[in-house]
Amino acid sequence: MISSSVTETIQFYHLDPMNVVWHGNYVQFFENARCALLNKIGYNYPQMDASGYVWPIVDMRVKYVGPCTFGQEITITATLREFENRLKIDYLITDAKTGTKLTKGFTIQVAVEKDTGEMLFRSPDFLIERLEAMTQ
Repeated sequence: MISSSVTETIQFYHLDPMNVVWHGNYVQFFENARCALLNKIGYNYPQMDASGYVWPIVDMRVKYVGPCTFGQEITITATLREFENRLKIDYLITDAKTGTKLTKGFTIQVAVEKDTGEMLFRSPDFLIERLEAMTQ
């Protein structure tokens, strides 16, 4: 499958009162990696909009394995797992130096026609063709 990774350094503003990354910030980390993946595919949010579809997230899961702390450099990897009927993207956050697994999760996005608001039960053909060509 297709993957993309980004690195981030944990900043003070990421932390909660217990001096670990606040759980809600992981959504932003996932978003950064997802955008890198969508750029690699050539179908990020501006291209989605131009194609006449929006792709809301309809499900998201996060499993916190270990804490992220101030100054720590992390790698966030997004991997496209499914694309025929929806976009399922898996995420893995690791310590950039040791490779230790810190967090994992996934998001599911579905295609919705921008003009009608109708949800599709299959990804648009042009996207399926593009992704099949990239995965072979």
